[in-house]
Amino acid sequence: MRLLLVEDNVPLADELTAALQRQGYAIDWLADGRDAVYQGQSEPYDLIILDLGLPGLPGLEVLSQWRAAGLHTPVLVLTARGSWAERVEGLKAGADDYLSKPFHPEELQLRIQSLLRRARGLANQPSLEAAGLQLDERRQCAIREGVEIQLTAAEFRLLRYFMLHPQQILSKSHLAEHLYDGETERDSNVLEVHVNHLRRKLGRSVIETRRGQGYLYAGSRD
Repeated sequence: MRLLLVEDNVPLADELTAALQRQGYAIDWLADGRDAVYQGQSEPYDLIILDLGLPGLPGLEVLSQWRAAGLHTPVLVLTARGSWAERVEGLKAGADDYLSKPFHPEELQLRIQSLLRRARGLANQPSLEAAGLQLDERRQCAIREGVEIQLTAAEFRLLRYFMLHPQQILSKSHLAEHLYDGETERDSNVLEVHVNHLRRKLGRSVIETRRGQGYLYAGSRD
């Protein structure tokens, strides 16, 4: 999952970027509201984390311009603690959730997971489950019938994306856009290797290849 972090506090941005990368997210970071308006509309993000106190253009104005342009990407707003007025204005402008500073990293992680599931119509699921598989996002492993299936970091990121988009054909280019940040070189051959590794661990028929189209997480077993 590819996230955009818009935060002008450099130490906080560095801390959040490192924590989110450990959780398997690809992160692009911006510090200026003017850059965020363009970037948010031009890149295919799965979720945006937006601070309101930004240079260049205030966060509320950034959010308003995104929504006016038809951008439906989930937005998690960061606000100062106790600033209820900012939270209300953020929700009115189209924010999907808010988090008051300072916050615990685990709370941010859980809110991101909740927003991503809600965006895919999976809001009532405590964890990602499909085809007899459960994904433990905290430990980054899959579970089938009580047995843990260990995953590499790349396999975990790929499987999470598939499980958030079951029965949907995903091209290699689409997967690359959502699994890597803007600075990472995207190699479709590497994706194919990771898909094959997942098939060996989960079963050959779990991920179907649709020739000329891409992959489909079918959810069946060999």
